Amino acid sequence: MSRKIAGFLILLGVFMVFEWVNLGFNLQDGHPTSFYVVHGILIGVNLILAIVLGVIGWKGLRGARDR
Repeated sequence: MSRKIAGFLILLGVFMVFEWVNLGFNLQDGHPTSFYVVHGILIGVNLILAIVLGVIGWKGLRGARDR
C-alpha cells in the first residue's frame, strides 16, 4: 500500500470519528425512542469502521516505511 493511500485511510478514520461523535452530541430531545436506537446503531457501526480503517492505514504506513 502506498503512503498516500495509507495516509488517506487514517485521515478518513479520524474524520469519521469526529463526524459521528459530533452527530451524537447534536441529537435533539423530543424524538421517539426508535430514532435514538437507529442513530445509536449507526454511530456505533461507523465508529467501528473508522477504527478499522485507521488500523489498516496505520499498518500500511508502517509497512511502507519498512520497505
